Amino acid sequence: MRDLPDFSAARVLVVGDLMLDRYWHGATERISPEAPVPVVHVQDEEGRPGGSGNVAANIAALGGQASLLGLTGEDAAASQLQEQLESAGVECHLQREAAYPTITKLRIVSRHQQLIRLDFEDGFPDYDGAALLRRYEALLPDADVVVLSDYGKGTLSDPQAWIQLARNAGLPVLVDPKGKDFTRYRGASLITPNWSEFEAVAGACAGNAALEAAAFRLIEDCDLEHLLITRGEHGMSLAGRSQDIHHLPTRAQEVFDVTGAGDTVIATLAIALAAGQPVEAATALANLAAGIVVGKLGTASVSAHELQQGLLEQRIAEHGVVTEDDLMELVAAARDRGERIVFTNGCFDLLHAGHVTYLEQASKLGDRLIVAVNVDETVRQLKGPERPVNPLQNRMHVLAALGFVDWVVPFAEETPERLICRLEPDLLVKGGDNDPDAIPGAGCVRSAGGEVRVLTYIDGVSTTSIVDSIKQGS
Repeated sequence: MRDLPDFSAARVLVVGDLMLDRYWHGATERISPEAPVPVVHVQDEEGRPGGSGNVAANIAALGGQASLLGLTGEDAAASQLQEQLESAGVECHLQREAAYPTITKLRIVSRHQQLIRLDFEDGFPDYDGAALLRRYEALLPDADVVVLSDYGKGTLSDPQAWIQLARNAGLPVLVDPKGKDFTRYRGASLITPNWSEFEAVAGACAGNAALEAAAFRLIEDCDLEHLLITRGEHGMSLAGRSQDIHHLPTRAQEVFDVTGAGDTVIATLAIALAAGQPVEAATALANLAAGIVVGKLGTASVSAHELQQGLLEQRIAEHGVVTEDDLMELVAAARDRGERIVFTNGCFDLLHAGHVTYLEQASKLGDRLIVAVNVDETVRQLKGPERPVNPLQNRMHVLAALGFVDWVVPFAEETPERLICRLEPDLLVKGGDNDPDAIPGAGCVRSAGGEVRVLTYIDGVSTTSIVDSIKQGS
């Protein structure tokens, strides 16, 4: 996927256990004389939506339309939650129960390390489930996808009622499950257990073969369409009812805090599906979003801009044939990372040792090597009517297979001067006995502060000599 889909019209209804995540931050410089515990001088505190609230906040942060239905107490924590959610763009439908406090989790953090978590919760064992279901049913016509975020606090004590109402309305239902009985979620479109939750239900799985067999059994037992297992440093595995499975490697660069990562996964899945993406593409986006969010401290969300940048970073990491417009975007991103861009060009009709040596040398002069290739028509103009021996696509494919070549792009003009002047590479390289001042594009490169360099070819090796030898041999 090159660009994010348009999330602005994606409507997701989130239902589940709502909580307030509070953080106290401070310095730790000594141990208490009263007990062997650190003393934290609290200097800052903050609150963030947690549980199903974090799912809804993630959807809103991505630019989608998030509606949230859940239970809170009749207290200051509930008011803080609603204020934060609404300021984040979430449409709130909170049922306040005066008999119970809003679920709150307080984390003490020092030097970016969580020292302790204090939970304030009783759950909602006696709430009026029928009233909440009626509100849910009334909200379904305004949703494209439903997310059930089950943290085991009582809101979704009977998940079947919620699943069936949504399925009867023709809506896909995604569930973040809890507990050891996933048959409670029978009929859901997709559930998203993490690795430990999956093994607690399916049994220990040593290797992908065991995982796949267990996943397919679970899909059948629970009448699911898909099962997405989040596997930490091993990425994700998406299994389908048709016995297909996709293993996605982790996209995390550095794991800082996994708090709320599961919320980000299901939120990204939901908004991507609501925007019309197939489940495989939605999962790839969710995997990317998880890799971003674990690099943040505490319950956090991912923005559409961060996700788009993540897609671009993925593309930068991939080598291959690109269009000119794509190349401009990739080069701009590489420059933002401080990378040095090297450019060369040629026909590269029959790739030989001279070409390979020259290109390898060029690649060592910078961080990214771009190879621009003449289209077939200009090769004929330069080399004669019998050339090229290999058509453009074949020539570019072979070049892109070289590990030290980053991006291969075609150009249709007689020289690549226009392309060079548009790219303004840091280094323009040509081979042979070229005059650096006469190389097309040299003036643009130098005017932009770049350098022009000529490298020596291997003597006696050329495409023309190879073609002549073949002709003589025949």
